[in-house]
Amino acid sequence: MPVVQHMLELADLRPGEVFFDLGAGDGRTVILAAKTFGARSVGIEMREDLAKRAMGVINDNGLTDRVTIVNGDMFKVDLTSADVVYLYLTTSANEKIKPKMETELKPGTRIVSHDYEVVGWKPLKVENFVENPSLGYPQHTIYLYKKP
Repeated sequence: MPVVQHMLELADLRPGEVFFDLGAGDGRTVILAAKTFGARSVGIEMREDLAKRAMGVINDNGLTDRVTIVNGDMFKVDLTSADVVYLYLTTSANEKIKPKMETELKPGTRIVSHDYEVVGWKPLKVENFVENPSLGYPQHTIYLYKKP
C-alpha cells in the first residue's frame, strides 16, 4: 500500500475527483482513494469473487456513496468521467487499453501506471519508489502521464 499511496500523491488526486482503477482486485486502491484523498472511486474487476469481496469491504467501511465496483470488462466501461486512472496491468494490457483511453479520456486526465509503461506515450514523470529504503526493496517504477 505505500507504493499506491505514493502513486496517488504523484497523480495529485484531489477531493471530489473521479478515480478509476482498471483491474481493481479486492478494492484496496479505490478504498484508499476515497478514504485518504476524498475521491469518488470506480473499480473495474472482471473476477466476480474479487468484486464481491471488494464490495463487502466497501460496505463495511461505509463508503458505498463514494466507491463503486463494476464487475465487468474494463474495455466496456465508459471512462469519460475519469480525472485519474490507475493501472497495474502488464505492458501488453496497457497497449490494449491505450486506444480506449486515447478516445475516451478528457484532456488533463492523469494516468498513473505501476511498473509498466504505456508504450508510445511520453511520461511526465518516471519515479523509482523503494518501499523499504534501509533494505533497498521492494522497488517499483511509477509512470505518470497526462492526456494532452
